[in-house]
Amino acid sequence: MKRILFPLLSLLCLAASAQHQLEKLWSTDTIVATPESVLPDLKKGILYVSLIDGGPWDADGKGGVAKLSIDGKKYDGNWVTGLNAPKGLGMYGNRLYAADISDVVVIDITTGKIEKKIAVPEASGLNDITVTDKGVVFVSDTRTSRVWRIENDNPVLFLDNMSGANGLKAIGNDLYILSGKNFVKADAQKNVSKVVDLDQPGDGLEPIGNGDFIATSWSGYVYYVQSDGKIETLLDTHADKKNTADIGYDPVKKIVYVPTFNAKTVVAYQLK
Repeated sequence: MKRILFPLLSLLCLAASAQHQLEKLWSTDTIVATPESVLPDLKKGILYVSLIDGGPWDADGKGGVAKLSIDGKKYDGNWVTGLNAPKGLGMYGNRLYAADISDVVVIDITTGKIEKKIAVPEASGLNDITVTDKGVVFVSDTRTSRVWRIENDNPVLFLDNMSGANGLKAIGNDLYILSGKNFVKADAQKNVSKVVDLDQPGDGLEPIGNGDFIATSWSGYVYYVQSDGKIETLLDTHADKKNTADIGYDPVKKIVYVPTFNAKTVVAYQLK
């Protein structure tokens, strides 16, 4: 009995200690002009990529949105041009939303044309975007520590005093927020509760299911956050000066798409 028991215990210990991993699938060449956000459109087999292509907060008209094939082989860096420093992307129906310093830019996905710009009051650092299943848009303003709610193209302040507000993800009636190192959740009544503290200020945020998330830190870290608060470091590229900004995620194939910002690539990883 003891001979059987000890191997079983060893296997259980190994399973308990095993952590998730990212296995690199592909990378683009260094042709992506300061990519900040990747948003998969799985039905079309396209990755939308926000391009800053200049100073991260400069209203210089150099920015845009690119289209990249889901396998990373075909790249169109001129799909949408004339933006400033676009960051977070969100999609609902035929609309693509881009956070662009002080405006949320609405893009017609069919034509690639700018439909309108929604000015957000006193905004100076719009960063991430998430859209609910009813088409309500939330956008963070990192510089003013605010989160805005946009319904019918009308922006209304949702949360204030959210220091370093960045990554957002709407799930049901809840809004998950990366606010500096704080990973928190806000309900529809604006009650904020703590999820966990990250080691580095958060940037991108994607749900994996069962209450688990992947979160990134711009400086070069990708974390797996379990529902019980345990944090695993999936990727550390800070020493190589490869940023990990606002990731995209394919929940069917479990592929994570990482925009590397100053490294000027988009990299795909298999989550295991």
